Amino acid sequence: MIKKSLIFAIFLCLAYLFQTDFAQAQTLSLNIGDTPTGSATSRIFNVIMMITVLSIAPSILIMMTSFTRLIVVFSITRSALGTNSTPPNMVLISLALFLSLFIMAPTMEKAWEQGLEPMFEEKLDNLEGLEKASIPFKEFMVKNTREKDLLLFNDLSQEKPENIKDASLKTVIPAFMISELRRAFEIGFLIYIPFLIIDMVIASVLMSMGMMMLPPTVLALPFKIIFFVLIDGWYMLAGSLINSFQ
Repeated sequence: MIKKSLIFAIFLCLAYLFQTDFAQAQTLSLNIGDTPTGSATSRIFNVIMMITVLSIAPSILIMMTSFTRLIVVFSITRSALGTNSTPPNMVLISLALFLSLFIMAPTMEKAWEQGLEPMFEEKLDNLEGLEKASIPFKEFMVKNTREKDLLLFNDLSQEKPENIKDASLKTVIPAFMISELRRAFEIGFLIYIPFLIIDMVIASVLMSMGMMMLPPTVLALPFKIIFFVLIDGWYMLAGSLINSFQ
């Protein structure tokens, strides 16, 4: 699944973001035994473009999946707990990545079956295969994007599609991202409230006891951690985030 996702991201970048000519890209030879075609300048430029696309493909894939919402919510949860760098960034990113693959699995399977697999089997040409492969991703993004955000970018790009689902990827992707950020902050706000109440209770108790020199955050930390453990916080958080995309 990860291999299929990376392949899709690479070809999607080529087709829709850089408008690369696939016929020209396919003439690039990376095999020493092959006879190079085209001028030296053209081949060098193609190599640079391919390296650039390969380096940003993971970022493009992240922008079109549920990763943004997940990582923002996890970061806010860690801040609400007050555990500083625990769990570390690598753990949160890995958790968000694999949950994203779990959430996006049906969409990726559709993209592979409808567009990429026939394209690799030469049943469809490159552009037609990419267009069909992008449809499941666009449907996923439109489904999880506010209509207000889509209309904003359609107006800014001066595009007027007959149906909101007919909007192009260059308007759907930014609209999807700001919608995801909005939802992530809404969820983060609700998560923050109970931990804020614990901080306020601990601070009030310390002030009433006259213990002004003891930082409330130091005493509140173990209470917030045990509260999060008792309610099985990671189980509830992961389940709720996954269900929010259903």
